[in-house]
Amino acid sequence: MSVELRLGPMLRHVTESSATVWVETDTPGTVTVIAGHGHTERRASTETFTVHGHHFALCDLDGLPSGHALPYRVLLDDTQVWPQPGAVHPPSLIRTLDPDAPVRIAFGSCHRAAPHTTETDTVLGVDMLRSYAARLARERSVDGAPSTPVYGEPSVLLLLGDQVYADEVTEGMQAFLQQRRAAATPERRQADPPADEVVFFDEYAELYRQAWSDPDLRWLLSTVPTLMLFDDHDVRDDWNTSGSWRQNIAEQPWWRSRITSGLGAYWVYQHLGNLSAKDRDADPVLSSVHRTEGDAAAVVDEFAWRAHELPGSYQWSYRFDIANSRVLMLDTRCGRIVDNDAHRTMQDPDTEAWLAAQLTGDVDHLILASSLPFLLPTGVHYLEAWNEAVCAGRWGAGLRGTGERLRQAFDLEHWPAFHASFQWMSDAVLDLASGQRGPAPASVLFLGGDVHFSYLATAYPRQTVGGVAPIVQLVCSPTRNRLPTKLRWATWLAARRITGWCTALMARLAGVGAPALRWRIEDGPHYENTVATLVLRGRSAEVYWEHPALPGTTGAPATSARPGSEVRELTHHTLTD
Repeated sequence: MSVELRLGPMLRHVTESSATVWVETDTPGTVTVIAGHGHTERRASTETFTVHGHHFALCDLDGLPSGHALPYRVLLDDTQVWPQPGAVHPPSLIRTLDPDAPVRIAFGSCHRAAPHTTETDTVLGVDMLRSYAARLARERSVDGAPSTPVYGEPSVLLLLGDQVYADEVTEGMQAFLQQRRAAATPERRQADPPADEVVFFDEYAELYRQAWSDPDLRWLLSTVPTLMLFDDHDVRDDWNTSGSWRQNIAEQPWWRSRITSGLGAYWVYQHLGNLSAKDRDADPVLSSVHRTEGDAAAVVDEFAWRAHELPGSYQWSYRFDIANSRVLMLDTRCGRIVDNDAHRTMQDPDTEAWLAAQLTGDVDHLILASSLPFLLPTGVHYLEAWNEAVCAGRWGAGLRGTGERLRQAFDLEHWPAFHASFQWMSDAVLDLASGQRGPAPASVLFLGGDVHFSYLATAYPRQTVGGVAPIVQLVCSPTRNRLPTKLRWATWLAARRITGWCTALMARLAGVGAPALRWRIEDGPHYENTVATLVLRGRSAEVYWEHPALPGTTGAPATSARPGSEVRELTHHTLTD
């Protein structure tokens, strides 16, 4: 019987001398990854583990040469399953980090996987990740070695939420759900799942397979180190918006299966690969899975339900060091404390304590990445701060219900809707940027997504505190999910100063104090499908956004074998010299 990969390989956590490769296989067995050849050859083998009938493995290669790009192969029970026969892309490479080279952090969010047709491109736009992959493949020579691209290859790709859409499925996924549920067990039928949403683990497994099986995207994820964070659509729109939302959704008979499957699938498909081998060895859930004979579904389901019921029982946030800079990938969804509208926090106390310990100097750049932008257009910021105050009863108990309906209708649940957390983070970042937490970094950079438009905002202390390192918000969203025209006008209006003044007055009348930071949008909003790249050279930093170059647009070729396969720069900024 032939064996093959069901999904992957995916190049995940990478350091100067190690790399993790994630795979899903169609049968249990031994997975071996072989990188390089001759005296540079390194190999690692591991047994698959099984969750809900699906088989996974993470292979950790160590002792790799720093700053090298090594082609690699994947074997399942001694049968090569990658590269696949007849592969049209260059060989997949394991690229270790080079401490002496510029750091290039590519990032983006919100990727709707759908067929690449004229109809879907009209609705969603051309897939920027696919265009990015096509450009990268062209820049590699036949033997897989990189050529000399304009900006260089990415050191790491950060996908900041909504990697899959469990509540907005494609026609292909809809067909799978119909077929699967036609033969469902009585227990599943009793749960009465929504016909057009993913609920069970096997459905999530198919959702991930369809989302990441496009040949260009699959190759991209196999050859660029990738770290990920969830946002709401990885589970369900508006996930953990408020205590009322949690209470209402819990009444649905299918919700326990949905949240258990969503978090369990995220842990397997996305989170485990974010961790170093050392951190993964210390993960109590993975240890329990490895100790389980046969299928570990019960272990993962129990863990996922506990993570939902008890925010803080598992830490989803993590740290990634690159050169002399620090990236903190922050959970802004599962760890929320929202039961009491009068005291809502973006993170549970344990995660906040962990974050406080990471916000120290002695790094070139401190990067805080979360699915949600920290600094929104001021018109939206103060509207969300006002809404939180109304929901807490600042304008009387009678308006709390109205405030909650507005919150859920207009997605008023970003950082400013958690005023205490926003103030805490602002104070901590100001301390860091002014050198009160050790020598100040050259910059403090917030990365975000979610909002379906891209922009750059610069922040300043509201009160003079002496020399402060630049504090900048960089947002890149979406990679593929076009914002409807009416919402574009709404976001444009929200970015106007007069809108900010009006909503700031509303917030003050609701008793909301002025934040420790003030900020303004320097560039944007931009509505194209984009990938941004942050380039760090020691203590200097620059950022640029790129998007698909369609025929007839500036920078696009006169003819193209595939529309959107070319990429052009949208905007470029120097952050620190």
